[in-house]
Amino acid sequence: MTERFGTPPAYQLAQANIGRLRFPLDSPELADFVAALDPVNATADTAGGFVWRLQSNSGNATDVPVLGDDWLIINMSVWRDTDALTAFMYQGEHRELLARRREWFERVREAMTVLWWVPAGHHPTVAEAEERLLHLRVHGPTPYAFTLRTSFPAQGAGPVTPVNIPEGLGCSV
Repeated sequence: MTERFGTPPAYQLAQANIGRLRFPLDSPELADFVAALDPVNATADTAGGFVWRLQSNSGNATDVPVLGDDWLIINMSVWRDTDALTAFMYQGEHRELLARRREWFERVREAMTVLWWVPAGHHPTVAEAEERLLHLRVHGPTPYAFTLRTSFPAQGAGPVTPVNIPEGLGCSV
């Protein structure tokens, strides 16, 4: 990788995932989820390969509107690459939260997570994430919008890169 030799990467990996809440954020049913937000975000902020995450004045993004639906919440971040994102997602407290997601979020058949490459230093907007997610829903994984299960290299060339995701923790797309 050229980064070792002093040349920073030209692209970084953006990820967005949305969830449709089963209960209001201030409900007792979501208390464990809400209590875990700050610790998990703090872990992400110091994780290897972490670059940036969307947050409002609350310190998280639970009050950021997405797709015009008050019951949807968004998580969006930028990482060095798919390896860095995967290492964070499937370890520690984040993995524990993933295992409990059905308690807090509705099961949705359509894609709720999308990845895409952004120029290094770019912080994507919610509108960009919405566009990429809707593109993924219509066209499936492409270099423009993809999933961890079917990812593409930063410049959209080359073979599809399969990722081994632990059973029951990935999205179905």
